[in-house]
Amino acid sequence: MAISAADVMKLRKMTSAGMMDCKKALTEADGDFQKAVEIIREKGKLVAAKRADRETTEGAVSVRIEGGKGIISCLGCETDFVSATAEFKALANEIADAAMAAFPADAEALKAAVCSNGHTVEEEISAQTGKTGEKHQLAYYASLEAPFIADYVHFNNKLGAIVAFSKEIPANVAKGIAQQVTAMNPVSISAADCPAEVVEKEQAIAVQKTKDEMVQKAVEAALKKAGINPAHVDSEDHIESNTAKGWLTVEQAAQAREIIKTVAEEKAASLNEQMIENIAKGRMAKFFKEQTLEEQDFVQSDEKISVAKYLKTIDPEVKILAFRRFSLAD
Repeated sequence: MAISAADVMKLRKMTSAGMMDCKKALTEADGDFQKAVEIIREKGKLVAAKRADRETTEGAVSVRIEGGKGIISCLGCETDFVSATAEFKALANEIADAAMAAFPADAEALKAAVCSNGHTVEEEISAQTGKTGEKHQLAYYASLEAPFIADYVHFNNKLGAIVAFSKEIPANVAKGIAQQVTAMNPVSISAADCPAEVVEKEQAIAVQKTKDEMVQKAVEAALKKAGINPAHVDSEDHIESNTAKGWLTVEQAAQAREIIKTVAEEKAASLNEQMIENIAKGRMAKFFKEQTLEEQDFVQSDEKISVAKYLKTIDPEVKILAFRRFSLAD
């Protein structure tokens, strides 16, 4: 049957698919609009399946706040060309609106949420995939509920954050802390709520680094005492190249190897455990200072003051309850 331009336009409005895709779908469906819609959606699923292993490193982060609820979502795609299109941005906003309206518990539940056109978020993402031929996916979704929530999305829409507070504070301060989360990427609010696996890993790194430094200092002291420059023998490659250059004699190279081996073994076997613990504790304090939100220096303050102390100057009772952050670059 003949497919009119009006029919094509009608299907395009129903699906947002391209003109040629609409015409082909109507032709295949013999003019049946519902069948044509299904054909277009199946095409989207097919394209999505073929490109399932592709990475979505581009996209758009969106946030919404209404009353004591806030959401942050990200629609991902493969290229910045697609992410810059009006239709992509519109879909990213549509998903954020659907998330705010339904306030689902997680990303899987958001996929089942209904958009303004009656289709689910998952169906809309699939349709957009079929239209562009490029993988689209719900890259991230999180929600917070609290007495007061602030948000910030970086100007390129590639990263953003929402932060929950125990009570309302000035908007500029709240936004500044959301910006802090976005820019500084803290691992937790404070040391107290830092994930146990993160603390355990950093503690192990701090202890090992301390031990390595103690051993290294002992080795360097022994080398200097023997009249050998530690910088000339800090690796086997350096020992060989510096011997070839004449900066080390064959005898000095052999002596250096022996000193490095024996002194390292002796020092490693006699390390002061209490000293190691104290130094590692200092390293952990530095880690929490740099990596937890409340202990970080507040970047928007003219004076050197932590986020926690700055907040106390605004309201002694206010607390940061939670934050959620997402970056396409992470």
